[in-house]
Amino acid sequence: MPRVPRIKPRHSRRLLLVQLLPNLVTIGAICAGLTSVRFVLADRFGMAVALIVLAAILDGLDGPLARMLKSESAIGAELDSLADFLNFGVAPGVFLYIWALDEARNFGWIAVLVYAVCSVLRLARFNVSSREGGADGEIDLLDDDPPSKKDVFTGVPSPGGALLALLPFTLSHSLGNVTLPPEMIAVWLIVVGLLMISQIPTPSFKSMRVEREMVRYLMVGLVAFVAIAFTWPWIVLSCVQFLYLAIIAVVAYRARGERGSDGT
Repeated sequence: MPRVPRIKPRHSRRLLLVQLLPNLVTIGAICAGLTSVRFVLADRFGMAVALIVLAAILDGLDGPLARMLKSESAIGAELDSLADFLNFGVAPGVFLYIWALDEARNFGWIAVLVYAVCSVLRLARFNVSSREGGADGEIDLLDDDPPSKKDVFTGVPSPGGALLALLPFTLSHSLGNVTLPPEMIAVWLIVVGLLMISQIPTPSFKSMRVEREMVRYLMVGLVAFVAIAFTWPWIVLSCVQFLYLAIIAVVAYRARGERGSDGT
């Protein structure tokens, strides 16, 4: 009689409930992004911006949580990528279109489409680079390069792109509800989209280190920053956006100078 192959019993892999926390954080970010669209449709733009910022904060937490709890998974990586496209590729574009770009008619919607496509291309390049061994989409550098070159992104990451895309809104409110031309906002949205798919090196803050002696001052500074942000939210957010732009410009300028000195 033919031998019947023995079927080995499958042992289910049990996870601690706390190991589900990173994926729950990512799903929370998705909910924040979708809810921001709802508030935009209700003309509650301030709450919509707050939810996009919340989604960015949650996006920065899920990865470190997964590594700390040793619960990294392929589905978690896919969830994170899908959440990024919704929160930072779709929500900011819809926000700006309903807030101002509908007055620019077809040109405004074209700007939204360009921004969304650039965002998804940026995320696709990020995923491919990660699978091929580049950590978090970083530029591959020699091991003996100075630490200042480490952890540099190629192009503006999608959360940073969303932060920059909202600059016209925060700037308008910081200046007392100044009306900005919708065509200018559309051009700015396209520029931000192109920055995301560009080869411009941008800083990654994931590997920042703080001296132990400075931790107490950092904590006090963060508390003060949060208090100031709640008091003057639009002015603080505008300052953060301009500061981020300045940092990108400095990093790109230094990288260009170093390539020039190397004869490349």
